[in-house]
Amino acid sequence: MSLRLLLPEDGVTDLLLTWPDEPRVYERGTTALDETITSDWLKDYLFTGCAPADEIAVVKAPNPSLNKGAFMTNGRSDAAKLRRLHDSGHTIRLGNLQRVLPYMAHVSKRIQEETGYSNYVHAFMTPPGNQGLRHHWDQQMAVIVQTAGVKRWQLWRPPVEAPMREFNESWRVWRDDYIPTWEAQGPDIEVDLKAGQSLLLPRGWVHNPLVADSDETSVHLTFAIRERTPLWLAEKLVAGVIADGEFRRIIRPGQLGGAELGRQLLDTRDALVQYLAGLDVTQVAMTVRQAAMTELEYTT
Repeated sequence: MSLRLLLPEDGVTDLLLTWPDEPRVYERGTTALDETITSDWLKDYLFTGCAPADEIAVVKAPNPSLNKGAFMTNGRSDAAKLRRLHDSGHTIRLGNLQRVLPYMAHVSKRIQEETGYSNYVHAFMTPPGNQGLRHHWDQQMAVIVQTAGVKRWQLWRPPVEAPMREFNESWRVWRDDYIPTWEAQGPDIEVDLKAGQSLLLPRGWVHNPLVADSDETSVHLTFAIRERTPLWLAEKLVAGVIADGEFRRIIRPGQLGGAELGRQLLDTRDALVQYLAGLDVTQVAMTVRQAAMTELEYTT
């Protein structure tokens, strides 16, 4: 079970049976994941120019991510530039390991088979005494796997309810008073995550990660696990309606305004209710289960 690469047995049980809504830290120990994605391996991958430039981001708080030209030459990642940026205190994020490393592709696929949730994996390497990303929240459960050094996670309770996809994304609903308020109050939870530990970070929890006192480079992997929701099920329930020719007819431009639009909406709602009432849910469930095991991204 790939989840056991990220979490000890009690953590796997918590994730599968209760899906915690508050952060939890687990003693993971050393797994094959730690032995494969090591700090030395990551540095070698980045500082030889082998890592794909499109999956690299470089950031140092409080500034936003650098323009790709800062670490690219002729459209490719530039090993010397990346090393200089790292040495000057920048965090390097190597994104979507499941797309660029066969080992991580297999891990990601098995996690989806175990949970029914698609997922992706980012690696973050932060020099001692520095910080990359600042306060923000994410749209899905994250399992933070610390593989080298120590990362301090300052955490605040969610300021919005159940962010999902573009809805309630931090940058879309951001307020200028957020960070001053959080810093004045202090974090609700503070964790110094050490190598061999993992952190469950539920969606919506504000996090401000930094390398505070360590003299060692911090490396962690973030496994972002996209929860399925009733909205996802609703999308699957209506997906088959395309087979009904009435739902494929043209709505003319003149029908997209005023009272005529209202009539079109009412007629479509009524037809959709009738369609849903006639569905064989048992048969749809087979299709939905297959989608849970295979879909790599949300349909938006």
